Amino acid sequence: MDIRRPAGRLLALLELLQDRPGVNGPALAAALTVDVRTVRRYVTTLQEMGIPVDTTTGRHGGYRLLPGFRLPPLMFSADEAVGLAVALLGVRSSAHDELPAVVASAFGKIERVLPPDLAQQVRALRDVTALPPESPGGGRRFPDPAVLAGLARGVLAQQRCRVEYRRTGEPASRRELEPYGLVSLGGRWYVHGFCHLRQARRTFRVDRITQVRLLPRRFTAPTGLDIVAEVEQTLVRGRQWQVELEVDAPLAAVRAELPRHFAELEQLAIGRTRLRSSTSNLGWFAWRIADVPFALRVVSPGELRDALREHADVLRRMADA
Repeated sequence: MDIRRPAGRLLALLELLQDRPGVNGPALAAALTVDVRTVRRYVTTLQEMGIPVDTTTGRHGGYRLLPGFRLPPLMFSADEAVGLAVALLGVRSSAHDELPAVVASAFGKIERVLPPDLAQQVRALRDVTALPPESPGGGRRFPDPAVLAGLARGVLAQQRCRVEYRRTGEPASRRELEPYGLVSLGGRWYVHGFCHLRQARRTFRVDRITQVRLLPRRFTAPTGLDIVAEVEQTLVRGRQWQVELEVDAPLAAVRAELPRHFAELEQLAIGRTRLRSSTSNLGWFAWRIADVPFALRVVSPGELRDALREHADVLRRMADA
């Protein structure tokens, strides 16, 4: 919107009152590039239009919309609309097999509330963006939105949840969980919290949770808990095979090749780094570390050496074919 015009400033003022309840006159004046007297005049105009703007005077005074007032449909600037479209396309390009219908629905709703010129920009961005026909993420699934929302409510309210969790090829298990936080890493969503079935903190893939129900019982989350670090630690050390390597490169160079949720790094000496990780698939792990452009030595497990030899044999046969 063009805030150089009075009508544009009125709409901008309405958005500011929605986003910043209690904002004072000088702050509104600075945002709208007008003086405080003009802000008061605009507020009066909104009130005369039937919009319930409450005014509080005094040192800590300000303006706010009264509870229950419903604003008109969302209004996006050109940059906001295109930015939202880019974000949706970015999630889609990480390829989760259940996501396309959700994204298509979101695009449709955005287009319907946008002015024609902005809707045309969003459609153009969608139409010219090439997306892979299949998931590059190895069958990754986007979590059920209802499950993700339920867990988020549990985190915010510090409310215990009953969840149904199903690993591939295994029967579903039911457990009560105190969800401490949600994390998105490597194209997947995780929830970390206290599992009453195991009587310990655990990390769960959200796409494996098929049902979630909030229970009336509350909990107090641990203070100072770094949820991202906890999930990264689970991904690094929580799988079947514990891996230790020594890499002939500085820690910073190795970190540039491998994300935190893949490996834990420790500087050994100048130009050498210890790498610790874990995997449930030694063949895949061999392929992944073979892509690292540094010399390395397998400390453990010995089975990883066998997997690397098999990987080398496959490459050799491909080269000789």
